[in-house]
Amino acid sequence: MVAEIDTSRRFGVISLPGLGATFVERRARALARTIVAEVTGESGRSQSLAGGERLQRVQADDDKVHYVAVSHVSRLRLLAGMVYANRPWRLVSGLSRVLMAAFATGAVSLAYSTMWKLSDQMGPWRLGVATILASVTMITWLIVDHGLWERPPTEGGRERAVLYNVSTVVTLTIGVVVFHAGVFVLLLVTAWWTIPPQMVSDQIDHPMSFSTLMMMAWLLAAVATLGGALGSGMEDDDAVKAAAYGVRQRQRFDQENTDDQV
Repeated sequence: MVAEIDTSRRFGVISLPGLGATFVERRARALARTIVAEVTGESGRSQSLAGGERLQRVQADDDKVHYVAVSHVSRLRLLAGMVYANRPWRLVSGLSRVLMAAFATGAVSLAYSTMWKLSDQMGPWRLGVATILASVTMITWLIVDHGLWERPPTEGGRERAVLYNVSTVVTLTIGVVVFHAGVFVLLLVTAWWTIPPQMVSDQIDHPMSFSTLMMMAWLLAAVATLGGALGSGMEDDDAVKAAAYGVRQRQRFDQENTDDQV
């Protein structure tokens, strides 16, 4: 359901996540015009939104009207809208302590010649596996340590809890990817600026090239992400939720916590 309208009170509510992650403003404007048409008695039977999707008009009772997305991808569009509402790319700026811990871990590891040799010998496949494991560890740690995993209070709420949990995992995955990329760039610049090329060449037995620095920063970024996972424990729960979720999702968390306390 992307819109609910009370014609007697001349009031309508639009679910922005239900509109997806693309053409949100255009879709919302089109749906707002539909709500105006409903409360003025000029509505039709269906509504077409940006992107070609058709919405079905459902008369709930004499005064309530629902507009429902009936396409096969409506659930995926809802999930994309929930993730978009969370603004996952802002995770890095919201977790400053985690970023500091990650960069400190990588910068310290940069001083050890063992890391130079490992990065030179591991190859892309092993480095890729190390990156995935480090990212999964950080995502799991954020969810477990800060209580981001939802458990349905009733049997009927299981489907909704699954949807919220999937959106949380996708949000954190995108955020951690951005986080990892940022740490990688920082460590690449640091390695290029601080490490003498001849010293590295003596350790790896061949001249240091830019690809050598890339592999080194790749490995160190994976190590730094693990350090960031541990550093996430320094952030309080409110800061993590503010970084990982949009306003509406945080309000829902707060309301559920209040209900549990009552």
